[in-house]
Amino acid sequence: MLIDSHVNLHAPQFAEDQAEVIARARAAGVGLMITICDKLASFDAVATLADVHPDIWCTVGVHPHEAKDYADLSPDTLIALSRRRRVVGIGECGLDYHYDLSPRDIQRRVFQAHIAAAQATGLPLVVHTREADDDMGEMLERSHAEQPFKLLMHCYTSGAGLAARAAALGAWFSVSGIATFKGADEVRAVITQMPGDRILLETDCPYLAPVPYRGRRNEPASLPHIAAKLAEIRRWSLEETEARTTAAVYSLFHRIERSSSVLA
Repeated sequence: MLIDSHVNLHAPQFAEDQAEVIARARAAGVGLMITICDKLASFDAVATLADVHPDIWCTVGVHPHEAKDYADLSPDTLIALSRRRRVVGIGECGLDYHYDLSPRDIQRRVFQAHIAAAQATGLPLVVHTREADDDMGEMLERSHAEQPFKLLMHCYTSGAGLAARAAALGAWFSVSGIATFKGADEVRAVITQMPGDRILLETDCPYLAPVPYRGRRNEPASLPHIAAKLAEIRRWSLEETEARTTAAVYSLFHRIERSSSVLA
């Protein structure tokens, strides 16, 4: 069984065939999925997916692109929503200085609210970071020193320096279809240095389809291609890759019930 640790099944790209996408994922051997909240306006749709499907769990959070609309977000709001039974993480949240779709000071303020919620609930923080290595490292280290929390560096494509800083805090890392891209040598080099017991797989669907589907809408059913590339990079067998990444999910997302997969 493979686990897709980051899907966006509520995205409009899946509006016409969401049920078929989920069925194809199961047929491809994806036994569990975590569907990610990008803004609080989407939370009901995200949480309902998890309520309906025993093999789907969810998070609650605000993506840095959406932070401008939640400038006064309180940790208490996230804490209250996280009490919903199928919520297993806080996020996706973080800093994105590439697009700067939200002002950077607001991104930092909203991210800090998520960190506080993770500290209060014990749920892992699902972190998005892009071209913000210095600020990200400083915020994580300062907050972790005040009160430790679990964190996942999702779809990690930042530098080796930030990866080392996060790993020193006990971070988990997830590998996406970017690892299969021809020009992603630096990403693959960082993957070789990630802690072997703290690596997860993800599609980030409908985005970032791996080779040989690059440029198309991504689906959880493409996860085996990412698993195969991770196995190649780390020189693991496919069986070892499956076992390691599955164990990493359960060690990070402690609310997920091991019996929740619908796969026999």
